[in-house]
Amino acid sequence: MRVILAEDSTLLREGLVRLLVEEGHEVPAAVGDAAALLRAVEAHRPDVVVTDVRMPPTHSDEGMRAALEIRERFPGTAVLVLSQYVEQRYAVDLITNDADGVGYLLKDRVVRVGEFLDALRRVGEGGAAFDPEVVRRLLARSRNPLDVLTPRERDVLAHMAEGHTNNSIAARLHVSRSAVEKHINSIFDKLRLSGVDGYNQRVLAVLRYLRA
Repeated sequence: MRVILAEDSTLLREGLVRLLVEEGHEVPAAVGDAAALLRAVEAHRPDVVVTDVRMPPTHSDEGMRAALEIRERFPGTAVLVLSQYVEQRYAVDLITNDADGVGYLLKDRVVRVGEFLDALRRVGEGGAAFDPEVVRRLLARSRNPLDVLTPRERDVLAHMAEGHTNNSIAARLHVSRSAVEKHINSIFDKLRLSGVDGYNQRVLAVLRYLRA
């Protein structure tokens, strides 16, 4: 895949470039601020953008806002956000606009090379990859509507929002796939999301509901 990196820490940026190149990916640009990121995306049209949230000049939310602009201007470009923090408002905006090819990882996941590369692959292929802590924070924003769910259904919902398949959820919860499917059907019924089908559509439906 063609990957553009945006990270203001030179050490982390260069380390990610080396990792990606060693894994066979092409990195046509690696930049340190949001303005340079937008220019690089327009020039190179990558498959995936990996961007930090907080970058110069204010170190607040430049990277996240750039990610939203990229998704709007270049809808075929997948975006994987890296951050030390959960930026809830813009995270919901990014995900609920279209969850195909979107991910949000906390930076401590980057040191787990296998998890980072797996997330990059899933996002690049049009899937979703959300850090469990990001999902937990977003779920916490909407406690009352989720009170209709059982504890097991909440567990299944959290794993769905992380982007796991039915088989993966079954393995993680040590239940059968059919049990997971029954829980999912119940979740959609209770949350009035019946009719939503497909891996990414499930994630999108969950997060749209959280936004509401």
